[in-house]
Amino acid sequence: MPVKLQLSFAKTAPKGDVTTICLIGKNGDIIPHLEKDVAAFLIAAMATAQFTGKAGKSLMLYNDKQSYLLLGTGDKLAPGKEAETLGGKLFSALGRTASKRGWFPDHKLDATVLADIMFGANLASHYFESYFTEKNDENNSVRLVVGGNALDENSLLFQERQALANGVFMARDLVFEPANKLYPAEFAARCSALSALGVEVEVLDEVAMKKLGMGALLGVGQGSRRDSFLVVMNWKGGGDEAPFALVGKGVTFDTGGISLKPAKGMEDMKWDMGGAAAVTGAMCAIAGRKLAKNVVGVVGLVENMPDGNAQRPGDVVTSMSGKTIEVINTDAEGRLVLADALHYTETRFKPQAMVNLATLTGAIIASLGREYGGLFANNDDLANQLVSAGEATSEPLWKMPMGPAYDRMLKSHIADMKNIGGPYGGAITAACFLARFVEATPWAHLDIAGKAWSDSATATVPKGGTGYGVRLLNRLIDDWQGAQISAVTDKPDS
Repeated sequence: MPVKLQLSFAKTAPKGDVTTICLIGKNGDIIPHLEKDVAAFLIAAMATAQFTGKAGKSLMLYNDKQSYLLLGTGDKLAPGKEAETLGGKLFSALGRTASKRGWFPDHKLDATVLADIMFGANLASHYFESYFTEKNDENNSVRLVVGGNALDENSLLFQERQALANGVFMARDLVFEPANKLYPAEFAARCSALSALGVEVEVLDEVAMKKLGMGALLGVGQGSRRDSFLVVMNWKGGGDEAPFALVGKGVTFDTGGISLKPAKGMEDMKWDMGGAAAVTGAMCAIAGRKLAKNVVGVVGLVENMPDGNAQRPGDVVTSMSGKTIEVINTDAEGRLVLADALHYTETRFKPQAMVNLATLTGAIIASLGREYGGLFANNDDLANQLVSAGEATSEPLWKMPMGPAYDRMLKSHIADMKNIGGPYGGAITAACFLARFVEATPWAHLDIAGKAWSDSATATVPKGGTGYGVRLLNRLIDDWQGAQISAVTDKPDS
């Protein structure tokens, strides 16, 4: 089974069987100060192995019952992605040693670089084990002790990253959960647990949503025996300022409804709530970090099932905004959930900006593959800051077009709009649909269908639920420079 990470800090190396970790710079420069005989041994061994300290390379060495893990850093180890990736590789390499115990001596590193290395190791260590009957032995964990004075468990740099990691882990776990365990009511309960961190949580049931006129959201869930919910998570850390709003699609299982999906791969639709998971994880991290800003997270939680009471193709529903929607395809359900969630969030909270996340379309994967999330926005200031935040957190976004030509594809002959466009540009027409439910607020839609789940691992993201969006949203709000209303673009012409 995979191993976990136990991280601690000390002034001296632990006793017993422990692997000393040495970062090696360009041309084989040994970064930590070591005893002369140890340094001589490492230099000779590196020469024999032709190990030059190239970034991404590692080498295990053994001498007189002592072991050394050498990790190449290249020219200069930069904070952010480089340091995090090195931390992920450090964790993986230690996990392959017999003792799984590591000593990271004082390398005289910048505190931010060191914190990012440990953050990367932490991110790499997380895995989902809830339903294994054979639990992992704690003795099988990787135990890493960090030396020096640059960082300790009380350092703000460390605590901030730990809180951020907790948010990522929460999002990953939500995405991993099977739909018979994580249904709308259970998801709402997970959100409510954030009240322990100081988040004000409000759960709207079907009666409350019906009173508000949320016919679009409620129509999606009417075929399920499980009730639908809208959850509001409010973090008030910034005085009287208008909040930043995060909105997530939370379809806990998507069969497609009457427009039934093919059986092959349908099990993956347990993670059609990846947008809501990202928003919930982001709120967990924001509260854990005690962020001095106001942020509200809203998630629409439904299950899309095909029973005798299910929504039918051709039905017309009335959204909370009063706009009517002809449901051509019941498998284009996420946008119906978001239509009401966006309108509710904008009209109730009047946010300074609003970002929604959703595993919305397969079309975005056809467009971008699985390397980028799709970014659609009515505001260039917001879009540019999102792209920058994505680059800084290794959660990249690619800006996509919108505009009247795509919006016209949503024209219905019996209602204000259809819920799908034509056969092409499906990710774009979905974004245009959402734009109809946003007024003057700077808004962005992130289609993360290709990013919420991964069938392969990276240095810091294990296979499965990725937690994509949590770090991106936190960085966006941390660095937020505001958005001019005059920068609003791409409004629908309907």
